[in-house]
Amino acid sequence: MDLSVGMTASRTKTFTDDDVRTFARISDDVNPIHLDDAYAAQTRFGRRLVHGMLTAALISATLANDLPGVGTIYMGQTLTFKAPVFIGDTITAVVEVIKYRAERRIATLKTICTNQDGTIVIEGEAVALVP
Repeated sequence: MDLSVGMTASRTKTFTDDDVRTFARISDDVNPIHLDDAYAAQTRFGRRLVHGMLTAALISATLANDLPGVGTIYMGQTLTFKAPVFIGDTITAVVEVIKYRAERRIATLKTICTNQDGTIVIEGEAVALVP
């Protein structure tokens, strides 16, 4: 694939209770803020949160499936968690090529996740080896 600065791709997902519980089992992150309604109700958020890394996985899916696409190898990712993600939120991950070193096939991409209200929930930068 030939990349150029400014290319973008996005992917959208609504996170469910089942997604959160499955991720908790796989990751062993069983923090009650993600799994226990009564506990979460007593926190500053007032309800259960989707794991930050589960939300960030939508960036990985966008890189792997859309841009750069199949065969992409993650080399690095910075993440800043800007706002909580709640069960039932619909998140859109957008990746944008901001630098491409064609001779080494290494892309740097701006990564942003927003919720259904347009609030930025995650922002960062990825570096990927392009197939």
